[in-house]
Amino acid sequence: MTTTTENVETHEGGPDHPTDAKYIRVAIVLGIVTALEVATYFVHIPGALLITLLMVMMVFKFFYVAAWFMHLRFDSPLFTKFFVTGLVLATLVYGVLLTVFEFWTKG
Repeated sequence: MTTTTENVETHEGGPDHPTDAKYIRVAIVLGIVTALEVATYFVHIPGALLITLLMVMMVFKFFYVAAWFMHLRFDSPLFTKFFVTGLVLATLVYGVLLTVFEFWTKG
């Protein structure tokens, strides 16, 4: 027996999964955030603010893609912790290297 709600389809013996309409909304949100990222190229934004904006959008998109298309919302919380740990480490490494090239090589 299959019942359909606004965002979730339930199948007997299986987990709940989003409907196609929900995936389309997720794709639209990702498209809008990507358009905002591209738009930063055409707008003059100071360097520190630009990097901060792009990093925030990057983190948002990472979590959104991981949650919906990698089905982390429906899996064990352990998998989410692995992805969060990887993202935090990658962001820290990027931030350290960015400061190295920005502050320590001038002069």
